[in-house]
Amino acid sequence: MDLKLQGKSALVSGSTAGIGLAIAQTLAQEGASVIVTGRSHQRVAQAIDKIKQNNPKAQVSSVVADLATQAGAAQLFQQVPHIDILVNNLGSYEPKPFVEITDADWLNIFETNVLSGVRLSRQYLQQMLNQNWGRIIFISSESAIQIPVEMIHYGMTKTAQLAVSRGLAEMTAGTGVTVNAVLAGPTRSEGVDEFVTKMAKERSAKPEEVEAEFFQTVRPTSLLQRFATTDEVAAMVVYLCSPLASATNGAALRVDGGVIRSII
Repeated sequence: MDLKLQGKSALVSGSTAGIGLAIAQTLAQEGASVIVTGRSHQRVAQAIDKIKQNNPKAQVSSVVADLATQAGAAQLFQQVPHIDILVNNLGSYEPKPFVEITDADWLNIFETNVLSGVRLSRQYLQQMLNQNWGRIIFISSESAIQIPVEMIHYGMTKTAQLAVSRGLAEMTAGTGVTVNAVLAGPTRSEGVDEFVTKMAKERSAKPEEVEAEFFQTVRPTSLLQRFATTDEVAAMVVYLCSPLASATNGAALRVDGGVIRSII
């Protein structure tokens, strides 16, 4: 299927690994001009190499900046004054008992997961409205609906992303701009791979046994009963970025493997 993304420019925050990199790769495969972002020159260069290994003709550029900070966002805006598509993917998580989550922890995760997307959307939404076309996607999580007791602060930020996304969508009524959120479920990202490998070594078990136990005890409602791949999440995101998704706006779409049990 041609997603009609040729000639579109797309910025993906936090796109040096995991879901963000998969989104950047898929956008490039569909003909979009993609801006990869990250905090490290080395990581950004490695991400671009991976994209071009699969697609030597990919149109890829980069910005090295910490988009979890106001200064980093300002640096990005100087280098990238205009885009057609914004994917707010930057995020962090940390399992931690509620009573041990400090004020600094709360503020840091909110700035990374929520304010980064707020700043980028504030910069680019108005120009999208002016040109009567644009896409903004927030990468949220099933944890926005089913708050994980082991990281309540993370769940809070994912719920906040849904509120911001829907609020911005209300501003686009009657235009060619859409704002949506994607609720990703447990996904085999770089961090998850490291976690599974570590747990397997500690227990003298196979990685697949650790994965099976995770879905039996931590996410038993999963219908997929495995970690989704980053490409599976990216497929939904890139469709939402396309002109073909023009009738989907203000939505929170799930790629959660069926973890969330409600039907609405």
